[in-house]
Amino acid sequence: MIIRDATASDVVAIAKLHAESWRSAYRSILSDDYLEKYVDRERLAVWKERFSGTSRKPMFVMVAEMTSGLAGFVCVFPEEDATFGSFLDNLHVAPGLTGQGIGRKLLAESAGRLVTGGSRVGLYLWVMEQNYGARRFYERAGAEVVGSTLNTMPDHQQVVALRCYWPEPRTLLL
Repeated sequence: MIIRDATASDVVAIAKLHAESWRSAYRSILSDDYLEKYVDRERLAVWKERFSGTSRKPMFVMVAEMTSGLAGFVCVFPEEDATFGSFLDNLHVAPGLTGQGIGRKLLAESAGRLVTGGSRVGLYLWVMEQNYGARRFYERAGAEVVGSTLNTMPDHQQVVALRCYWPEPRTLLL
């Protein structure tokens, strides 16, 4: 497996993996109608916009590739929040490849990018309260839950999201 910076040529593969991951992880959280009819198109629009060059927010996206194709990706907005630091907006591994260390490696590579870039702030993300698998993953990686909010999702449902936080991204380095 190699981890590299994503490019605009990765947009379709990232969006496809993102939609597959949502269908797998959010089946009982988001509506079936949204997951079956709209998630592919909506995720593709998100990723096209992010790679269009019109975004004013700095970000980096890295992909994990295997010989069989895209295995996972991560998207981070550095130093997004004055209190909590850099925002890990997406970390997804292809369904069927979870539990093999791909997500942990992407998390470590993201932290490494922040540390070598001189970031002196923490790293945080929002995880749906009902996404127990992801919550366990982040807790095992040392995240602290430091708050919650009510998020409106693309299918218009409201879900409770928990803020997972690492005060020192260095602790994520492998």
